[in-house]
Amino acid sequence: MSDVKKIATRASYGEALAQLGTEHGDVVVLDADLAEATKTGVFKKAHPERFIDCGIAEGNMMGVAAGLAAAGLVPFASSFAMFAAGRAFEQVRNSIGYPHLNVKIGATHAGISVGEDGASHQCNEDIALMRTIPGMTVICPSDDIEAKAAVKAAYEHVGPVYLRFGRLAVPVINDREDYRFELGKGVTLREGEDVAVIATGLPVSACLEAAEKLAADGIRAKVINIHTIKPLDEDLVVAAAKETGKVVTVEEHSVIGGLGSAVCDALAEKAPTKVLKIGINDTFGESGPAAELLVKYGLDADSIYRKIRDFVNSAD
Repeated sequence: MSDVKKIATRASYGEALAQLGTEHGDVVVLDADLAEATKTGVFKKAHPERFIDCGIAEGNMMGVAAGLAAAGLVPFASSFAMFAAGRAFEQVRNSIGYPHLNVKIGATHAGISVGEDGASHQCNEDIALMRTIPGMTVICPSDDIEAKAAVKAAYEHVGPVYLRFGRLAVPVINDREDYRFELGKGVTLREGEDVAVIATGLPVSACLEAAEKLAADGIRAKVINIHTIKPLDEDLVVAAAKETGKVVTVEEHSVIGGLGSAVCDALAEKAPTKVLKIGINDTFGESGPAAELLVKYGLDADSIYRKIRDFVNSAD
């Protein structure tokens, strides 16, 4: 997919915010001294009067966002995922989640594809953290088009939303006229009867590549993009499991508490199915080029292909 246009979803976030600010005067953007990296600087340039730099004080930023939401504005509080979900978890839980305030959290630089920043900044636990907060919507878009649609949908949704974006440029895969984004609804990207591959975020494009390789082996893989992890599209997940009898989840996140866990929760209750979870296996990341880290941690197309092939061949 080297000839496919690639855009980092954090860049999509910045552009979508600027457009949203033009269309809606109640949008306010907060950042924690990372506007250049999170791309909220695009909004700042367009709407400087509605941009607040809270400094390196993420917990305080969440409190400010809560206050703005209580006053009727729609704040987008932005920082790296490690700081937005990790450092500020208590404030997100108690000041935003508990009173169910209309705050949108834009978390960039999620997962190991942060690259050279290393384990301290590679947040592979944020989906798990945000899933546990009652009433929190959790979105992890797969490309530029989906990221921009997610920002708009987050604005239109009343209640707290966690948006997960990446640093690394990823292929644009949703450039279809019939594409539409709906909170809580997954998207079937490829039909297949032998295994259901359910992915979110950065690995979705790699899963499509892996499905092509599997097809050459005679394995027909259904590929589903789950952009909204909470609420999960349980109907689509259960139907895919019943149709194929085998499920693989793929995410740039820990296999504990993320998409894989959400899918297993649903299937254990409604359609017990053998599941393989592909993700970060209970380990921290390390410093290195993003593309090399994805290969080392098994999230590139070739690694995903081999894992699914072996799973399908051994599952019978």
